[in-house]
Amino acid sequence: MELPKIASREEWLAAHLALLTKEKQLSQAQAALAAGRRALPMVEITREYVFTGPDGTARLADLFEGRSQLIIYHFMWLRDIDEGCPSCSFAVDNMPDPVHLNKGAGTTLALVSRAPFERIEQFRKRMGWALPWYSSLGSDFNYDFHVSSDEAITPIEYNYKDSETLEREGLAWYVAGNSDQHGVSVFARDGGRVFHTYSTYGVGADVMLSTYRFLDLTPAGRQRYINEWPWHDTYGGASPIAHAASTDG
Repeated sequence: MELPKIASREEWLAAHLALLTKEKQLSQAQAALAAGRRALPMVEITREYVFTGPDGTARLADLFEGRSQLIIYHFMWLRDIDEGCPSCSFAVDNMPDPVHLNKGAGTTLALVSRAPFERIEQFRKRMGWALPWYSSLGSDFNYDFHVSSDEAITPIEYNYKDSETLEREGLAWYVAGNSDQHGVSVFARDGGRVFHTYSTYGVGADVMLSTYRFLDLTPAGRQRYINEWPWHDTYGGASPIAHAASTDG
């Protein structure tokens, strides 16, 4: 770890006050951005999506659990090793106990993956998570919200970029057939009607990463890219991929 230079208290205070001005500007910009996000128009969902959850078959409206807002984290499932994505797992580890979302803000936070529910449930128990997690396998939900790619089902798009743009920008892995990506989608409910209000992908989903919010306060900073964090039960042991191979079958 490379430590900052040593300074007097007066030098530290001058540098801190200069940074504080920038921090306040950023806070104001973030507040304005959040207001703009809240002011976005919404689109009614008229298509019937079917999920599988702990109580069996569920519709999109059921995922609200009676609340007025729903945040879905599109959790990548790695079919080549039949495991939940380590980076998405890191994101879920960062998510709060939903008591304040549920009871104080009428909002449900849920995970959705294109994987068999039985396998999802095994992985959820291994990770020790309590958040509701649903399977969208057999539904077009992932494709319609552009976190699964298959040209035979729908034109490929990720992070609001079509396949030609993704390939031109060197992001060809997003175009690979039958692959999944991560993202966040937000919905609102008015009686029996459901509306899509917002979706973000890629680094836009970093809003979930409270670990980074803490590490950004420290001299060492974030230390790892999002794809470098292991499953939390593999620290000090095998890599995530090696762990998956050792537990396969």
